[in-house]
Amino acid sequence: MLVEATEMWFLRRMLRIPWIAKKTNERVLNEANKRRSLVRTIRKRQTTFLGHVMRGGKLEHLVTTGKFEGKRSRGRQREKIMDGLATWLGPRKVSDILAAVKERDLWRDMIANAYKQGT
Repeated sequence: MLVEATEMWFLRRMLRIPWIAKKTNERVLNEANKRRSLVRTIRKRQTTFLGHVMRGGKLEHLVTTGKFEGKRSRGRQREKIMDGLATWLGPRKVSDILAAVKERDLWRDMIANAYKQGT
């Protein structure tokens, strides 16, 4: 995944590890005393933004749920934001997530549990 590669590139630059050192990503993470966190941070921000947008119920609601009329574009379908969040929040359906967004306390608990479990 591109995000994970970018995160590792940043760590290798900060630790000044040359590319010829042939160190594994796990070893670099151990040297830095870090865990992969960039993906988790992005997902958490996506979920908080999604909760904000879904409670508003305007144009952004249509964009994030992907409900537009017209033809689909050719080629492979792009992954929707909702599908990515559904897999991150656990084996849930998109309809369950949209229902949970309306209840702020339930939504915050779902995000907190997913964030603790990691990606």
